[in-house]
Amino acid sequence: MKKIISFTLFLVMTYGYAQELNLPVFTQYLADNDFVISPTYAGIGDNFRIRANGLTQWVGIKGAPDNQSLYADFRISDRTGVGVSLYNDKNGNTRQKGVKFSFAHHLTLDYYSKQYLSFGVSYNINSFRIDIENFQPNYETPVIDPYVTDDRATNNNNFDAGVLYRNKGYYFSFNANNILKKDIDDFIGIEPRLLLNYQIYTGIVIPSKNDNSVEFEPSVYYQMFSSDKRSSTDVNFKYRKYNGRSDSGDYYWAGISYRFLNDQLFKPLNIGPMVGIMKSKFYFAYSYQVTTNAMAGYNSGTHMVTIGLDFLQGISNCPCTQSPIH
Repeated sequence: MKKIISFTLFLVMTYGYAQELNLPVFTQYLADNDFVISPTYAGIGDNFRIRANGLTQWVGIKGAPDNQSLYADFRISDRTGVGVSLYNDKNGNTRQKGVKFSFAHHLTLDYYSKQYLSFGVSYNINSFRIDIENFQPNYETPVIDPYVTDDRATNNNNFDAGVLYRNKGYYFSFNANNILKKDIDDFIGIEPRLLLNYQIYTGIVIPSKNDNSVEFEPSVYYQMFSSDKRSSTDVNFKYRKYNGRSDSGDYYWAGISYRFLNDQLFKPLNIGPMVGIMKSKFYFAYSYQVTTNAMAGYNSGTHMVTIGLDFLQGISNCPCTQSPIH
């Protein structure tokens, strides 16, 4: 039992260490919010889109990661999209907050075959803090270091850049996060300088041959960290049903996601179902992920809720505003 608890604490600490590399991506992007992944999706729709996301990981484990985020993007004129995202992340005694300002430019490669190309860039401001308010003497550490007298914090500025190609229902995006190396602070000690990580997101929307109000969307999300070459893959599948024709604004969907480390294909990190609905421009989605590693017996999984609004429909006449969702 003691070994399992120690292992659990080690995983939580490791997660906190990796937390500063990049805000963890779970299945937020599958809640019809691709802007989570890449700035190239800023303003891709012909509306003003807002999504608020709340995520609680490993429910039942004290000090487990907890995250809240807000995303907003919209189109300016026919070619330009802008967006902003804010997040607050808590993991044990670490706190991370940040904001991203994104810009995207959308081009029409071929009007008749519906081929589009988008470029995007984000400027990121991150604040990482070690919160000492819960530091208390215990059996193993009877005396707290007297030099630790205040919360330790550091700020980091960085950039993301990406490109997105679309051809009818097919889409492929490549994104580079945290392009700049990080300045090292003396009080933190050993920490990574190279924060760069690469992300690929690709999939296709397949209309049903028997029902024009139904769509199927398989997709794959790949992420690799340059510092130690760690990489993971999500394999996803979604079913979408419109209320009427596929150009209707109301729909519901259901799906499933399977995430694994790329050197452990048949040992998933987590797997879970998702559901969502759009009704009168109001959006709601719920995702649940089952933990499949040694921590499975000590938590009830990861829960995520997304709510949102779409408004100012038709603010751009450019045909490239047709996103993977019709």
